[in-house]
Amino acid sequence: MKVGIDKMHFASSHLYVDMTELARARGAEPDKYLIGIGQAQMAAIPPSQDIVTLAANAAYPMLTAEDIQAIDLLVVATESGIDNSKASAIYVAHLLGLNRRTRTIEMKEACYAGTAGVQLAQEHVRVHPDKKALVIGADIARYGLNTPGEPTQGGGAVAMLISADPQILALGTESTLLSEDVMDFWRPLYHTEALVDGKFSSNIYIDYFQDVFKGYLESTGTSASDLTALVFHLPYTKMGLKALRSALPLVSETQQESWVAHFECARKLNRYVGNLYTGSLYLSLLSQLLTDPKLEAGDRLGLFSYGSGAEGEFYTGVLQADYANGLDTGLPQCLARRQRVSVTEYEQLFKSQLAWKADDQELDYASDPHRFVLTGQHDEQRQYLDKWA
Repeated sequence: MKVGIDKMHFASSHLYVDMTELARARGAEPDKYLIGIGQAQMAAIPPSQDIVTLAANAAYPMLTAEDIQAIDLLVVATESGIDNSKASAIYVAHLLGLNRRTRTIEMKEACYAGTAGVQLAQEHVRVHPDKKALVIGADIARYGLNTPGEPTQGGGAVAMLISADPQILALGTESTLLSEDVMDFWRPLYHTEALVDGKFSSNIYIDYFQDVFKGYLESTGTSASDLTALVFHLPYTKMGLKALRSALPLVSETQQESWVAHFECARKLNRYVGNLYTGSLYLSLLSQLLTDPKLEAGDRLGLFSYGSGAEGEFYTGVLQADYANGLDTGLPQCLARRQRVSVTEYEQLFKSQLAWKADDQELDYASDPHRFVLTGQHDEQRQYLDKWA
């Protein structure tokens, strides 16, 4: 029985900041951002969006009434949690109108948790093939203004419907994992922005990729040449390129050229969104599937998931004949229609997020075009609204 990703959909802000403009405002050469980290634009998240609204906005457009009836597992993966106890998945399930018999959980391990959710979901569906699972990676990457990590910020959510007989990608049951206590990136409870040892984290990322990639090839008897393309977690797109280059000697020069060409398609959309932590690998997968003209049914894709702290996993999936039918095909056009904001406006948005305090708060959501919005806080409870209800 085939089990895997049946549908995918993405949501982010309707606003972005141009990286050339940001570089100049920070006294940096634009190529440092455009080439050095491989980013052209960065999503600017308004206060009216958080991980709950991003997750709901990502999932809602792709779900049919039949899907909603069949879903009995919802996993929201995030490292941008809004509560130390109550799972964001509970709020998302309510906004989506899921069945009350749905198991709703939140998972955390830095950027890796989305993959943990996918693996849990596919195991669940293998046991219950008449059911479906919804996995959403939703995050807002924040490192602070005028910090080294600022150009690797961003945010959004990728929603994936996991089912039997999937339209998009049939997932393999084999994978290779690596998990160790590494202090390359973390965010204590008293911090609203992440702490990161940038160079160390980059080195750990590549070390983990090499370990789990080669481990997968050895344990499964797979040849690197059997893989049409490699898809990476992309906190910034240059990171994936560095990892890819480390694997190129394993294949012929012809396949090296093919892998690099496929990678350029896989990072295309991430260049215009930025980092979305748990969703970054899967936005890259979506970018690959939407923009790569040389993919064919039966192609085997390798996926590298990484989460600082640290955990990594490599697994594969086989592209299905009708994969285009399950995709968010309007995404490239949606990104192109976003509104550009100035660096000053972006800084104001960054500072205007719902404050971590007990006071009642109201947010201005009038200009937010999304269906689901965060309107504020009352009696220490976040207030969500379906604007189209």
